[in-house]
Amino acid sequence: MNLSLVLASASPFRRALLENAGLVFEAKAAKIDERTLEKPLEEAGAAPETVALALAEAKARDVARHYGEALVIGSDQTMSLEARVYHKPKDMAEAARHLLSLSGKTHRLNSAIVLLHGEEVVWRHVSSAHMTVRPLTAAFVDRHLQRVGEKALSSVGAYQLEGEGIQLFEKIEGDYFTILGLPMLPLLAKLRELGTIDA
Repeated sequence: MNLSLVLASASPFRRALLENAGLVFEAKAAKIDERTLEKPLEEAGAAPETVALALAEAKARDVARHYGEALVIGSDQTMSLEARVYHKPKDMAEAARHLLSLSGKTHRLNSAIVLLHGEEVVWRHVSSAHMTVRPLTAAFVDRHLQRVGEKALSSVGAYQLEGEGIQLFEKIEGDYFTILGLPMLPLLAKLRELGTIDA
């Protein structure tokens, strides 16, 4: 299956991961309403991993319409703490509430990938990372958010692990690529198996 690759994402982080791995691909942003897709799944009690897979597939399908014979990579990530699924904070006050709710607890990042060829799902995969936040005080959270500023609103957990967000954690179980939202090792293994990249 020697097909051209398309990444269904505008994320500079996901693009950089593929570029750094030496892959040749196109990138096109998917245009989907994530909240509209998520809401009925969450109301039905779908697992966070299932929601991540559904979003990844929706992104891949949206982009695949423009690329007949390409292999399209759709990916998405959900963040969950027990039964609660988090969404990006709307403002700094909500970012503070997110961080305080994670204090002293272990949450999960669920990173899903769906490979689509035409209308056929070739492969689905979810990797999870377990993220243990150290006990935080409200005063520390306020100072932390003042330092990182609006960047806190760009991620579901209100933190960037590659920046000052690392100071929030006492333990991390899971690989770096899963945390960034694109599990590279299983993806590369599947692309080699399909003959899309050099084995």
